Amino acid sequence: MTDLPLVAAPLTTHFFTAEDGARLAWHEMGVGRPLVLIHGLFSSAHINWIKYGHARVLAEAGFRVIMPDLRAHGESAAPHDPAAYPLDVLADDAVALIRHLGLTDYDLGGYSLGGRTVLRMMIRGTVSPRRAMVLGMGLAGMLDTGHRAAFFREVLSHLGTHPQGSEAWRAEAFFKTTGGDATALIGLLGSFVDSHEAELKAIPYPTAVICGTEDQDNGSAEALARLLPQGRYMSMPGNHMNAVAKPEMGRAMRDFLLA
Repeated sequence: MTDLPLVAAPLTTHFFTAEDGARLAWHEMGVGRPLVLIHGLFSSAHINWIKYGHARVLAEAGFRVIMPDLRAHGESAAPHDPAAYPLDVLADDAVALIRHLGLTDYDLGGYSLGGRTVLRMMIRGTVSPRRAMVLGMGLAGMLDTGHRAAFFREVLSHLGTHPQGSEAWRAEAFFKTTGGDATALIGLLGSFVDSHEAELKAIPYPTAVICGTEDQDNGSAEALARLLPQGRYMSMPGNHMNAVAKPEMGRAMRDFLLA
């Protein structure tokens, strides 16, 4: 995979303090309608949104792209205290950022864990986006978070022991490229919360479920889209790992938001 050319739009980095005192980072590109994008597990705003040009595409389409680094990721704090990872802490952090920025009219999106976080925010009624996007997430990944959490806990707890070429080995390889903190991330895994079909059926916002045609890591994206009252399934090339490197991802987000 090769990076796209460097973005022309200026990129800025900022910090704010979460409700529990954690110092969290967010990055911005572009001016216009606010769009908050939340990255996936082991990743960062840079890897999911900036590196492969998706933020640039959205900024050029007239969006102020706001991209937090989740706690335990990127330039945000990675505390080791288990108390720093209560249930739904990522949803709480994202809501705190929206309030910090004073946003009242905005769009919202997330990849994988970020997509789950977006849905948790809407389920809990703490946000009211005009439109939402859930990328790389399926129905099973919402209803049974324990399965994926157990897999990643195994990856992080036994670094260096996974058979070469295995799914765990590939996850560890990605983790190592991001310079992640295993202790902090294991703590974060305990913050995941299962959702229920009735909760998903009650989400009132237009929501695109965008997923790679080879991506089944979190179950069926089509089933998730069918369950959402205003869900729309959109496919893009790739699997869970490489879809973020493909230009179709940024274009799919742009097309949904501008439709």
